[in-house]
Amino acid sequence: MQNKNSIYILSEKKFTGAKNLPVIKINFLDKQINLSRYDALVFTSKNAVEALEKNGITWRDKELYSIGTGTTKAIEEKGAKATYTAKSSYGDNFAQEISKILKDKKVLFPRAKVVTSKLNIILKSANIDLEEEIVYETVCNNNQLKKPEKNSIIIFSSPSTIECFFKKFTWDISYKAVVIGEKTASFMPSEISYILSSKQNIPACIEVAESLLHI
Repeated sequence: MQNKNSIYILSEKKFTGAKNLPVIKINFLDKQINLSRYDALVFTSKNAVEALEKNGITWRDKELYSIGTGTTKAIEEKGAKATYTAKSSYGDNFAQEISKILKDKKVLFPRAKVVTSKLNIILKSANIDLEEEIVYETVCNNNQLKKPEKNSIIIFSSPSTIECFFKKFTWDISYKAVVIGEKTASFMPSEISYILSSKQNIPACIEVAESLLHI
């Protein structure tokens, strides 16, 4: 019988019921950003929130638009309140949701170096006054890591976790894969079967993984 330690998430973030296999790491960039001319900030990741914090940038007094519950929680943990949390955690859908709300506002999108959604394009196409600032990047962890044991359940939470996992390890036929959403799933190797989580957050993925423990 497997146990909960057979479930892996591929970052350093701790979650109950899973082990960490940090194939990715986040590099926060040194930035000086004057937010005084912006009305609103659009966050598509908790890492963007952390990046502003690490650079000592005052952001809590702005309207804050969050892509999902995980990012909203990160905002709240820093003592702020999200103005709006997306109904859909897909970047393209999120952009459609907020495009009307952001009319006549000056908006900053603090973002990763590489983004997979078209949120920025969609908002600019809707004539939103949007500027972008790259505040962090996701890179593969080059440290030596132990390959997951047979029968492990691997949670893929972003395209970068897929890229970096398969750069480091070969897939074992006994593994099971849980993927956080359709956008991430589109990056999975075609020969590997996976279970798609119905909700785009890590706790939901762990619930799916736990349901597979005895299968």
